[in-house]
Amino acid sequence: MALEVTERLPGRDNTELRGLDALDLGGSHQRSRRVWQAAWPKLAAIVLALGAWQAVVLSGWKPSYLLPGPLPVFRELGHQVTTGDFWKAVSITMTRGLVGFAIAAVIGLVLGVVVSRSRVLRAAIGSLITGLQTMPSIAWFPLAILLFQLSEQAILFVILIGAVPSIANGVIGGVDYVPPLLLRAGRNIGASGLSLYRHVVLPAALPSIVSGLKQGWAFAWRSLLAGELLVSIANRPSLGVFLTQSRELGDTTYMIALMIAILAIGIAVDAVFASVDTGLRRRRGVTA
Repeated sequence: MALEVTERLPGRDNTELRGLDALDLGGSHQRSRRVWQAAWPKLAAIVLALGAWQAVVLSGWKPSYLLPGPLPVFRELGHQVTTGDFWKAVSITMTRGLVGFAIAAVIGLVLGVVVSRSRVLRAAIGSLITGLQTMPSIAWFPLAILLFQLSEQAILFVILIGAVPSIANGVIGGVDYVPPLLLRAGRNIGASGLSLYRHVVLPAALPSIVSGLKQGWAFAWRSLLAGELLVSIANRPSLGVFLTQSRELGDTTYMIALMIAILAIGIAVDAVFASVDTGLRRRRGVTA
């Protein structure tokens, strides 16, 4: 079809074509265009943020040893990424985060399915799950330290308390919004009980479940960094511990460099969830 259109319209740019013809002739040019359209707002936002940061520094609002500019901070970040201690800290922090999130995902998914299936459980603990989701993670640390001392278990406890309610709520919300028509269709073809959930309810609720997992990761990440700021374990360097040390040393340049590294990790993980979400919507024909 693409060759036929080219012959009918010699000398015309592909962008002048419409409909299926444009899809056929798009190719790499269209992909590059989509990548650029997605990238330029982010690049513009970064440039604006760096410009605003530099403008505040130049205004003299705070001395440079308290508020350094972007250049020395990124120079420090470039130095840190060449050191083994930095990557060891990133590894320990990420391992804690991923292990905690994996356990929270299992508990949250099971809890969400069980509560969504039982009216009694929903009436009993549905509002409690939402209430736990609104509690700041930092409020749990005094109890966690009393229960587990300054240990890995204390950090894991707070990660689970922060992430499980968000994941469970995502599952419950997704199940609630499954169209009744799908349920009737599933029952008409013989599905019931667990098979109805396995083949109809959970696939239909998958987008909300992914959103719940994404929100659960955000809570887990926040809880983890808060925990590492408070809990320092011997021979276990982490990004949170380095942040605390930089504050105690008054090294603001190092501190902001670490904050940018933490932000970059968070954005990278969010991009993974966004990719999964886009793939799901594309498979369902919701997006192109």
